Amino acid sequence: MSPELVFWLALTIKMAVTALSVSVATIIAERLGAVAGALVATLPVSAGPVYVFLALDHDAAFISASAVASLALNTATAIFITVYVLAAQRRSLWISISLAITVWLAVTLALVAVHWTAASALVLNLVVFALCVWIVKPYGRVAMPPMIRPWYDFVMRAGMAALLVGAVVTLSFRIGPTGSGVLAVFPVIYTSIMLILHRRVGGPATAAVLANAVFGLAGFGAALLTLHLAAVPLGSALALIAALSVSVAWNAGLYIARHRKSLA
Repeated sequence: MSPELVFWLALTIKMAVTALSVSVATIIAERLGAVAGALVATLPVSAGPVYVFLALDHDAAFISASAVASLALNTATAIFITVYVLAAQRRSLWISISLAITVWLAVTLALVAVHWTAASALVLNLVVFALCVWIVKPYGRVAMPPMIRPWYDFVMRAGMAALLVGAVVTLSFRIGPTGSGVLAVFPVIYTSIMLILHRRVGGPATAAVLANAVFGLAGFGAALLTLHLAAVPLGSALALIAALSVSVAWNAGLYIARHRKSLA
């Protein structure tokens, strides 16, 4: 398969998967609440296909090393979400997103300049997520207002998310390898959720979805650590399955625990 064909296939899959996941997450959030929507959004639906394509072209050692880098950058996404949650309580959509992206960019550029080991990346995640969870926890309990969705709303959501992915990938060709590497980890799904929900349900309700996403994002970090540890001894395919299982089990456990707590 030619590199050009692989690129367009990967881009098409990423656009389609992102569009589907964002649409499903926002619909579930509106119907079942912020917790359920957030846990759907934090499944590795975007990073998963990327790692599958990497595994087709590289050996297990490369996948293991890549997982460490992704684990460190996972903290930048947590900070990105936290900044938006705080800003969205009183600020407009564009101010909230602009501030979150600016902070994310600064943190990401600082992180990519460091040579991370699994141990140092794990410690960074533990510290950052403990702080972010403590900050966003009070904002995750806002109820979703009832919404009436026209038939074309689903198409608009999917189209917006897909276009955002296409724009990010296209821009990466114009800003060099360093900028491309940064854009490769841009939190497209969470940005799409912000763009779609903020105008529909308001900043606080959208922030509630993203606040709960921090808990699920911690599980994604556990999945990346699993991928790093399992890639070499088990092979890339089994390691990817194990990592996906960890992420799904983490989010399912979170949902069950929240459901039981609400019943109690």
